[in-house]
Amino acid sequence: MLPKPLAYVAWPVYWFFQGAYLMGLWVIGHECGHHGFSEYPWLNDTIGFIVHSLILTPYFGFKYSHRTHHANTNSIEYDEVWIPKRKADKLYSEILNNPTGAFVVFVFKIVLGFPLYFVFNLYGRKYDKGITSHFYPYSPIFNDSERFQIFLTDLGVFATCYAIYKVALIKGVQWVMNLYGMPILFMSGFFILLTYLHHTHPSIPHYDSTEWDWLRGALATVDRNFGILNHAFHDVTRTHTVHHLFPTIPHYHTFEAREAVKPILGEYYKYDDTPILEAVWRETKDCIFIEPDEVNEQKKGIYWFYK
Repeated sequence: MLPKPLAYVAWPVYWFFQGAYLMGLWVIGHECGHHGFSEYPWLNDTIGFIVHSLILTPYFGFKYSHRTHHANTNSIEYDEVWIPKRKADKLYSEILNNPTGAFVVFVFKIVLGFPLYFVFNLYGRKYDKGITSHFYPYSPIFNDSERFQIFLTDLGVFATCYAIYKVALIKGVQWVMNLYGMPILFMSGFFILLTYLHHTHPSIPHYDSTEWDWLRGALATVDRNFGILNHAFHDVTRTHTVHHLFPTIPHYHTFEAREAVKPILGEYYKYDDTPILEAVWRETKDCIFIEPDEVNEQKKGIYWFYK
């Protein structure tokens, strides 16, 4: 109903904020996977399954891979997400190790990172055999007792896709894209921004099995400030470290918990309030690959980012 010039501004504003609050809804589903939403596991899984299915996220597939991520954070051998590249990967260390290459990587991550992570496990751990996908019940990501729930996950996402298709037949593709498709695209970009920036920073170490332990991994994360969007994201942006230490704390108590934990952690607590676009650009062009500590020969099991 708006005149055309104004509509061209209003739609992108709607996409941005609707995508941000869909990301907030995604956070609730994520919290259900940690059983931090309710005291009842069946209620957590029911709410999480419905919420994540409606925003095209495989609830049980993510729940189980994310469990492994929390159990092995920043282990170069067993972590499940944002596995850094090594210098031997020439595509990253040589071809893309320049401003143009960094820009291509940045755009690719933001636009396609969300679907490619869930469908093909891009940015995830490499397994020796099998198809690694959050939608494939026989993926090596899951054990035998979890495979039926992955089937349910697929049905949930398929049901949402079918509903979108039926609505598009009635209302038109453009209507569906404006109301749902573009906000989902923005949500997926926010998902990549949050998860990437929490686990990528020049001060963040990674460890092999000679140096890794659970507490070291849990502390190898960075809290960020997303400004006005902190509210939309339920403040998980500024409380990621405490989330890794105590993953079942409900989101409405995590900021309080962070303030209590910070004095105890001291210098081991990491916070960076660099503006988000500046931060993601800096990390994309500076955190290209990891290599063992070059200074201390006794700590070859600790890996740092280089460019």
